[in-house]
Amino acid sequence: MHLSPDDVVVWTAGAVRLTLTVVTTWGVMALLAAAAWLLGRRLAASTGLDPVQNALEILVGGLRDQIAAVGLRDAERYLPFVGTLFVYIASANLLTIVPGYEAPTASLSTTAALATCVFVAVPFYGIRARGLRGYLATYLEPSVFMLPFNLVGELSRTLALAVRLFGNAMSGGLVAAIVLALAPLFFPVLFKALELLTGLVQAYIFSVLACVYIAAATHDADTPPPVTD
Repeated sequence: MHLSPDDVVVWTAGAVRLTLTVVTTWGVMALLAAAAWLLGRRLAASTGLDPVQNALEILVGGLRDQIAAVGLRDAERYLPFVGTLFVYIASANLLTIVPGYEAPTASLSTTAALATCVFVAVPFYGIRARGLRGYLATYLEPSVFMLPFNLVGELSRTLALAVRLFGNAMSGGLVAAIVLALAPLFFPVLFKALELLTGLVQAYIFSVLACVYIAAATHDADTPPPVTD
């Protein structure tokens, strides 16, 4: 039994190692790209009730509404980034139902990469919305003495994002393997269903936290001006 797919080396050549994490990551990416291409060919602006298109529209609409609910007015601007995070993490976690598959989110390297994407996106959107000077000024709020604490906060929340997702994905797979070895078939099936639900919840939490961090960086620019008589 291994704790992380990083421990499984699929192929090696000298100092180069291809781990199970890389293989499953590429697999999920290829699957999502193929699904997007195939489903995109069927999209049409019609009144027909195509169930696949309806499901996609519900997903996209729900993500857009959730982004707006967090406090980001122009939800369409952030939908590609936040939506990609949610779809990738959810897909990577749900595919654990496939025998022999291990979620790449059970690797700290994968979750750290996802958290780094959020770490880069926050100043990107913040500078885009408020300008470089306006964004950098947020690190001096409420006073200049808060600068080191605000910088540490940026790094610590990125670490928290990575560790939270990694811990839940890794522990879920590990506990499922233990239950499967010790308990009858009925209990692992129930536990697997709970693990899939937890995977969706973790994808939701990660995406919402990304929205919260971006909303904090763009707050002044995204806040509508007061109405005057």
